[in-house]
Amino acid sequence: MARAPRISTRPSERQTVMTTRRTFLKTAAVATTALSPVAYIRSANAAPEFKLRFGSYQPPSHPVNIRAKEMAEKIRTESGGRVDFQVYPNSQLGSDTDMLSQLRAGSIDFLALSPLTLGTLLPVVQISGIGFAFKDYAAVWAAMDGELGAHLRNEIGKTSLFAFERIWDNGYRQITTSSRPIATPDDLKGLKMRVPPAPIWTSMFKAFNASPTTISMQDVYTSLQTKVVDGQENPLVLIEASKIYEVQKFCSLTNHMWDGFWFLGNKAKFGKLPADLQQVVTRNVNEAALKQRADTKKTNDALVDDLRGRGLKFNSVEQEAFRARLRTAGFYAEWHRRFGDEAWSLLEKFGGKIS
Repeated sequence: MARAPRISTRPSERQTVMTTRRTFLKTAAVATTALSPVAYIRSANAAPEFKLRFGSYQPPSHPVNIRAKEMAEKIRTESGGRVDFQVYPNSQLGSDTDMLSQLRAGSIDFLALSPLTLGTLLPVVQISGIGFAFKDYAAVWAAMDGELGAHLRNEIGKTSLFAFERIWDNGYRQITTSSRPIATPDDLKGLKMRVPPAPIWTSMFKAFNASPTTISMQDVYTSLQTKVVDGQENPLVLIEASKIYEVQKFCSLTNHMWDGFWFLGNKAKFGKLPADLQQVVTRNVNEAALKQRADTKKTNDALVDDLRGRGLKFNSVEQEAFRARLRTAGFYAEWHRRFGDEAWSLLEKFGGKIS
């Protein structure tokens, strides 16, 4: 009978077996490491963990949406593809008030909204839009990045919403009309004026004896074209982006109020993001706000000549006459009572005494 081969157990042969096993394990480890880039690429191409929807009523060419799109890409990159920040401009998700309802319900995650429209839910936040309150941008940013802004964000935070630290810019608002230029407060008497859906706008133009009519932004062009209203008021950047110059003849540089956009979020929805992703989103929203502010001011400064070339006739006004009319009509006294002494004192601390 043949004898089975002998398996040596001498030390030198056992060492050879152990060395071979270690070599195999090292080779396997190297192979696994070599495969890791493939695994990373596959992970990067995977579906995002979080889809966040942001709505705005501004056209795609507006600085809000240009910077929001840029911000969305940075959030996607910095989150490693975990967050898909989707931008819906031009009222794709509904009117500004529709989107506010959706935001409160958690149907959308973020919304850029004027403080004056937010005033339909939270009246005190309208204070930043009081007529002729801020003489220049230095006063605006001192107030809104300072104590007044902090006070208003705290009030917003008492609801189901929150506002990021840096408010975005909409610019100073100007009046356009189809019938006559506005040079004095009396020129507004009886004028059918489109105003956004916010009480403070209606109140101010009634103080000028105009006839304010609430119309959502997506319907403004048609309403002017069909003479439902004679005029409207908006920052130049929106007058240009919405092509309002096609259906209006005059633009009066009243600078009657500064307007911005609170970048609002739904607290419950945002709270579901991991802390690191919350930081990514917050940092990029605030950085985009500063860039958008610069864009808006630069655009508004350049638009007078551009819009004049498109047929609009411009005139300037003496603001003190308008401010005096609001004072004698009781506008400032009424809104001081509504907003309370704390908010009003913060407004006048940065904007100067108006009441």
